[in-house]
Amino acid sequence: MRQPRLAAAIAALAALLLATPELATPATAEPVDVELVLAADGSGSIDNDELAFQRNGYAEAVVSTEVLNAIRDGIHGSIAVAYIEWGGPASQHTIVDWMVIRDEASASAFAEALVTRPRAAWGYNSISAAIDYSVHKLETNAHEGIRRVIDVSGDGPNIGGRSILAARDDAVAKGIIINGLVIQRPGGQPRIVGGRPLSLVYEQDVIGGPASFVMVADENVSFADAVRRKMVLEIAGLRPDGPTQAADAQPDGRPTVR
Repeated sequence: MRQPRLAAAIAALAALLLATPELATPATAEPVDVELVLAADGSGSIDNDELAFQRNGYAEAVVSTEVLNAIRDGIHGSIAVAYIEWGGPASQHTIVDWMVIRDEASASAFAEALVTRPRAAWGYNSISAAIDYSVHKLETNAHEGIRRVIDVSGDGPNIGGRSILAARDDAVAKGIIINGLVIQRPGGQPRIVGGRPLSLVYEQDVIGGPASFVMVADENVSFADAVRRKMVLEIAGLRPDGPTQAADAQPDGRPTVR
């Protein structure tokens, strides 16, 4: 009689673990300074050359001396990073899953994986779905960061999916910081969305959490430079102290930096 009862108990426990994923996660998560999701625009407005340009910019930033020094200066001396690309509401894809970066070797491994993976995203601009997807990745990984950050980069506003404000607010309520990187093509005019510059749209609709900020990559600041500076600030838990645009400033002082 005992064997059937034991088998039934084991089956019941397995069913409970499957129904409650958080119970199946490791009891001890790996401590890191930051859990960082790099959520890059892979939508239809980004052609293949631009996609490669973005990935190369992030790869160069990860292996840069500035970023590696910022990592070494942390309490744990390591960060966990995942890179996703997003398109329409049903198109969010993990390009490089969670990797711990603590030195040149681990940074180079991440960069190599990033520039060699195939394109996956399609459709147009669901930043809200990208945020939701990033939140799920942060809540289901095997790391325990002092801070959890989503770094959203894109060249347009939210178009499809649920409310961007709701997605942003839900993430912030869970203690997650969202920063933004607005991509403006060199020589192009600042994009205006509903009467607002895209940088202001990101400030008011996308970013959130303590010391959140938006940076702009344009003819004055290259994409690679913006990514590198942004990652250093995110790893260090700082906000920009450079020049801000008064017209873009939020009531709480969150800046747009160019």
